[in-house]
Amino acid sequence: MFVIGSHLSSSKGYTAMLETALSIGANTFQFFTRNPRGGAAKPLDDADIALFLERAKEEKFGTILAHAPYTLNLCSAKEDVREFAQNTMKDDLLRLEQTPNQMYNFHPGSHVGQGEETGIELIANALNSVLFEDMTTTVLLETMAGKGSEIGRSFEELRAIIDRVDLQDKMGVCLDTCHVSDGGYDIVNDLDGVLDEFDRVIGIGRLKALHLNDSKNPLGAHKDRHEKIGEGYLGVETFVSIINHPKLKDLPMFLETPNELDGYAAEIALLKSNRR
Repeated sequence: MFVIGSHLSSSKGYTAMLETALSIGANTFQFFTRNPRGGAAKPLDDADIALFLERAKEEKFGTILAHAPYTLNLCSAKEDVREFAQNTMKDDLLRLEQTPNQMYNFHPGSHVGQGEETGIELIANALNSVLFEDMTTTVLLETMAGKGSEIGRSFEELRAIIDRVDLQDKMGVCLDTCHVSDGGYDIVNDLDGVLDEFDRVIGIGRLKALHLNDSKNPLGAHKDRHEKIGEGYLGVETFVSIINHPKLKDLPMFLETPNELDGYAAEIALLKSNRR
């Protein structure tokens, strides 16, 4: 099954997001666990969750992806920022057990001058404090563009984090097409080579989801500016190759392009029409 969706607002609950996704031709969705700039999460509605689980089963809905707020930085130089991030992630992971067997994606963070090694160690330490044995959610490190002091600009940095995590079976990676291209991996001209490199460094089995975003910037720009599918430096044919690649085609894919619902619907239709 081709599992594709877009980023939706969680303000109206899980069931409303599912119905919105279906209305634009999607069979999954991504959502922020709370305001993307941080803050308290909206209380969960048990009736809404029960209806969502029922409807998801009826519609043979794909795995959904929760996204941590952008302000979450597990490797900040400030202890209070790290503590906020850790508490937020812990709360998110506990709440996500109400919708079992889904995924939780986060930006690894920025070391803000402390250096990559320190940043990696802080992220891993935080993960070791919030992951728990019987959790059903898979936590995904997102590939990053490498702007500023971001951790996750290379496959090696992501592997270094995973290597330091105790519960490694709870960990995976989300590959963002804009980020990975901006980070210097040539998915336009050498998709197979990039995936081989991912497999060599991290292991292709850890790749659990994709963010499908074109880029406003050329290869290796390290800027992270998303563009609509086919309107950036990656181009439609790159996405046709991605959605049909034997190592990728069965993974859930999520659009984070600068669109409203009608734009997401058009992109989903475009991608579906090129599915082989």
